[in-house]
Amino acid sequence: MENKEYSTGALIKRFLPYFKPYRRTLYMDLFCAALTTACEIVLPLIIRMITNTALQDVALLTVRMVTGLAFVYFVLRIIDAIANFYMADVGHVMGARIETDMRRDAYAHLQQLSNTYFNNTKVGQIMGRITNDLFDVTEFAHHCPEEFFIAGLKIVISFIILARINFALTLIVFVFVPIMTIVCRMINKKMRKTFSMQRNQIGELNAKIEDSLLGQKVVKAFTNEALESQKFEDGNQEFLKIKTHAYMIMGIFSTSTRVFDGFMYLAVILGGGFFLMDGRILPGDMVAYVMYVTTLIATIRRIIEFAEQFQRGITGIERFLQIMDADIEIFDEPDAQDIENPKGEIVFHDVSFEYPDDHNKVFTNLNLEIHAGEKLAIVGPSGGGKTTLCNLIPRFYDVSKGEITLDGKNIKKLTLKSLRQSIGVVQQEVYLFSGTVYDNIAYGKPGASYEEVMAAAKRAGADEFIQNLKDKYDTYVGERGVKLSGGQKQRISIARVFLKNPPILILDEATSALDNESEYAVAKSLNELAKGRTTLTIAHRLSTIRGSDRILVLTDAGIVEEGSHDALMEQGGIYHGLYTMANEIK
Repeated sequence: MENKEYSTGALIKRFLPYFKPYRRTLYMDLFCAALTTACEIVLPLIIRMITNTALQDVALLTVRMVTGLAFVYFVLRIIDAIANFYMADVGHVMGARIETDMRRDAYAHLQQLSNTYFNNTKVGQIMGRITNDLFDVTEFAHHCPEEFFIAGLKIVISFIILARINFALTLIVFVFVPIMTIVCRMINKKMRKTFSMQRNQIGELNAKIEDSLLGQKVVKAFTNEALESQKFEDGNQEFLKIKTHAYMIMGIFSTSTRVFDGFMYLAVILGGGFFLMDGRILPGDMVAYVMYVTTLIATIRRIIEFAEQFQRGITGIERFLQIMDADIEIFDEPDAQDIENPKGEIVFHDVSFEYPDDHNKVFTNLNLEIHAGEKLAIVGPSGGGKTTLCNLIPRFYDVSKGEITLDGKNIKKLTLKSLRQSIGVVQQEVYLFSGTVYDNIAYGKPGASYEEVMAAAKRAGADEFIQNLKDKYDTYVGERGVKLSGGQKQRISIARVFLKNPPILILDEATSALDNESEYAVAKSLNELAKGRTTLTIAHRLSTIRGSDRILVLTDAGIVEEGSHDALMEQGGIYHGLYTMANEIK
């Protein structure tokens, strides 16, 4: 995965549109933030009024005045409580909704990315980006506009009030603000880099855990538990190292802000003390001044403390955008059309292909015509491009040169959905989703009835063993179908294709990993499935393709032999050698 870097401004600009559906909530949240700020700002003014009045003449402090000011403050606190509840409840929900929208967009974009992207990106990294990385976005989306809005109000209002009390002292205090801002910005850059490293290492750790747990049978078979534990520990220690560095930077950050706090209070003590001695400031004004400076410092400290959360949120947004900006290499052309009632005639016209990531050339000017309803088998040594050729038909990859047509139409001019709905794929490595037998068969036709699923299972030769399962079609198959045998999983995958009922069928070494009994049962199901369909079969067990209409021998030099089984055996070429070798191994 290419880790693009973005400026903070660019990240915020890309993030702002997510507020649009919730702008009314945002405006109300900021209004509530203004109300809570008003409560904090008014208190020093009330204390100032009471103190100065008492120092001037204590007799002027009447019960009506004190109770009136207390009532005003009481009402403000009620307003503050209601406003704070709205911010804590509705404001946070707004952040959670934005996080949900971003996760939805990220997942939708991932669905459109090509095999090349997933071949070069660890699943653990992807999962981290659309789950953990977006958790902090909830807090960021809610608190970022709120915190900066409150801070802006408090700083501006505090400056105006303090300047009216004593302008010279205010200038002395506020001179530290821009210096503090510059220092904090420098440290923030380092924090962001460290948080990014931290998130990346979490992704690597997730990938290691996933790899080890999914391969736990191999780990146990080779008694390599200690090796896996050591690999995990290495990654775990690396994460600790990065996190330790992050805490050191946060410590520097926190310490520097406390130093500036101290300087600001020191300025108030010295300046305020001298101004009191000269009579240039009243005692009540001094009390209010100290309270406002305390509020100001608390505001700055809160913003500085929020900087950690801000950087976590920004890092999450950056890693989210790295997914969103990954190129969609395979997409519908503007003039793409649905294909209706495809017959299944496929033609390769001067097709060349190389993998886009490593530019490894597989074909050069390959020409091939597959007739509708034909049973075509493809054999040859590993690395010759058999699977790649079949992957080009449903556009799992796009050709580098030339074109592939389906019923005379360039497949790039067909919508991906209609093209892929026309093709059924049965692979050697069957992938079953966590769920029931019914769920996995019905995946071929979402919403299919039990009757339709059972009919497909019967045609695939799967109904008999399904009926013997504990809960029949409602039996839980486990993650990746671990509770079923290889032959059972394969027949469920065939039933899934039966239910889809496509005119084109690709069988990619569908029986090569099975025992003889399972192979016979599955081969019988496949023969039933292939009836009336254009079928491409990739096979290592050459005995399974003797009845094919045509057999191609594909090597890195292209199609070197072509014909029926008998014709190729008579030629005494590569196919004859492969077939003879297979019989000798038996």
